[in-house]
Amino acid sequence: MEKIKVAVIGATGAVGQVFMWMLSNHPWFELSYVTASAARVGQEYAQTVHWVMPFEMPEEIKKMVVKEFNYKSMKEEGVRIVFSALPAAVAQEAEPQLRSQGFYVFSNAAAMRYDSNVPILIPDTNVEQLDLIREQGYPQTGFCVTNANCVTTGLAMALAPLRKFGIKTITINSYQSVSGAGYPGLSSFDITDNCIPFIKGEEEKIEKEVKKILSINPDVYAYTVRVPVMFGHLETIWLDLEEDVELEDIVDAWNNFKEVQDLPSTPKQPIVYSDEPTFPQPKYAFWGDPKGMVVYTGRLKKKNGKIGFCLLVNNIVKGAAGGSIQNAEAFVSRYGIK
Repeated sequence: MEKIKVAVIGATGAVGQVFMWMLSNHPWFELSYVTASAARVGQEYAQTVHWVMPFEMPEEIKKMVVKEFNYKSMKEEGVRIVFSALPAAVAQEAEPQLRSQGFYVFSNAAAMRYDSNVPILIPDTNVEQLDLIREQGYPQTGFCVTNANCVTTGLAMALAPLRKFGIKTITINSYQSVSGAGYPGLSSFDITDNCIPFIKGEEEKIEKEVKKILSINPDVYAYTVRVPVMFGHLETIWLDLEEDVELEDIVDAWNNFKEVQDLPSTPKQPIVYSDEPTFPQPKYAFWGDPKGMVVYTGRLKKKNGKIGFCLLVNNIVKGAAGGSIQNAEAFVSRYGIK
């Protein structure tokens, strides 16, 4: 298969770095064009980025030169797919323009997430929503596909196999790492030895997005807390289900939730459960194959008819850049490039 040329816009932030890392040696995509702020244009990537990932920067990207955000130059380079790691305010202007220029935009930003014709895609759970790109004008025009909020991604993954039991209410508390605030993010004075029980807009995103992704309509009760952890969002969940299920039914549903498409970024077992009492923990955020793409569940219990459990999602891989790359893979697998 001839590799498809792709661009990363906003390549030096935390999510942008994950895009660069995952695309550096991708079997389907060729990383051909990289943008960042105007002050970085013309510099080699390794010289201008403050690398915050917990592993070494791939050699393949170190000498890539940061270029200006220019539609014509991107087209001349042969770019078809654009991965956006832009802040929401910037994405709100740039992404519709990219779409109108014929690019296939896979975005981590929330700017277009709630447009009725824009999929909030998690291929493991709702790949059929990719067909919404036709309502945007594809194949005659470009399109935009978004991934979910990072917390919602982990939640939706764990709930997708449980939809068959009928989900009536969801109570969720999230304990979110500082990488979710981006870089430079929070001041160390605010988060060191501290937890912040408010993340602006986060609870509303969870309540809205899980319904759109899973095509369900439960009552959702959410609290979000920022904690002094570098990577990985931990979540505690309580569910009211229509069916009276046993814990074994929940574990079987997770274990049987196998890879639905043969995509490079989809784990063979997307949800991994353990009955170890201290599992999962944020230190496992980069476990799995591919790294950071597995959602881990544990602490499963039943009380007064409710089902409770904990989950861990890597917020910047599965919950951000890795999710967008997986979305692009799903598009190529489902539609090909026209």
